[in-house]
Amino acid sequence: MKIYEALGINLFFNLRTNIFIYYFVSVLAFLGLFYYIIAIVGVDDFYILAFFLLLFISLSAFFISKLAVDPLVEYTHNLQALSKETLHELNLPISTIVSNTKMLEKTLQDEKSLKRIGRINSACAMLKERYNELEYMINMQSKQDVKEHFSVKELVEKRVAFLQNIYPNMQINTALEPLELYGDAKGLAKVIDNLVDNGVKYSQNSAKLEITLQDTILTIQDFGKGMDEVELLHIFDRYYQSDKNMQGFGIGLNMVKRYCDTNHIALSFHSKVDLGTRVELNFKNK
Repeated sequence: MKIYEALGINLFFNLRTNIFIYYFVSVLAFLGLFYYIIAIVGVDDFYILAFFLLLFISLSAFFISKLAVDPLVEYTHNLQALSKETLHELNLPISTIVSNTKMLEKTLQDEKSLKRIGRINSACAMLKERYNELEYMINMQSKQDVKEHFSVKELVEKRVAFLQNIYPNMQINTALEPLELYGDAKGLAKVIDNLVDNGVKYSQNSAKLEITLQDTILTIQDFGKGMDEVELLHIFDRYYQSDKNMQGFGIGLNMVKRYCDTNHIALSFHSKVDLGTRVELNFKNK
């Protein structure tokens, strides 16, 4: 990470220096050319002066924009290439660990060893999730099509199974009807993860969540501390957290809102203090 930061700092320092030098030299050249045309050549025709002025400004603007943009484009492409290569290299060790732990699990019988293997499997599952998220982000930045046909019911079931391992003390009840969509499945998975994670964080006095899928509406209901009307007005603000003692950066619901807006999903929050919060995602317009 420090290498990337150093490269970024060096890049922008050089960029600022080059733009400053080019702008300084351009202004001096412009003043010299202007003096040459008027004082030495003796041209006083307004249209000729305006033409040279416009030509010089256009050339300066072109080269300044080229100086500013080209290094950034190259830097971005290099980062994307590095990310894709790193992502590819990560897949092999994760798959190796998973396949070998499954083989070991078949030969082990004592409870302690099986628990250790179980923890390794859980850690690999979390690494695989991070792998999928990184792949998704790279595809989004590269403007690649991430849409696919998928079952919302199956997607929710998979996310609940994964999150149940992370929050074993939380009871997550589901009642899901079949629903097929064509859209961004990985993005919706991140939305569900964020909403469930919020429900768990703000349910200190309750160990239950309810998730239902009925009539194109996905509902996630917690029975935690809830929010008042003032808090509800700010929940989508970036970096906003109703409870400053909670871990996190306050960007989860902002991301949820952007995803729903982009994918034409109606998002609504209903909350009461000390009674909990109900989140609804309506896929009717999908």
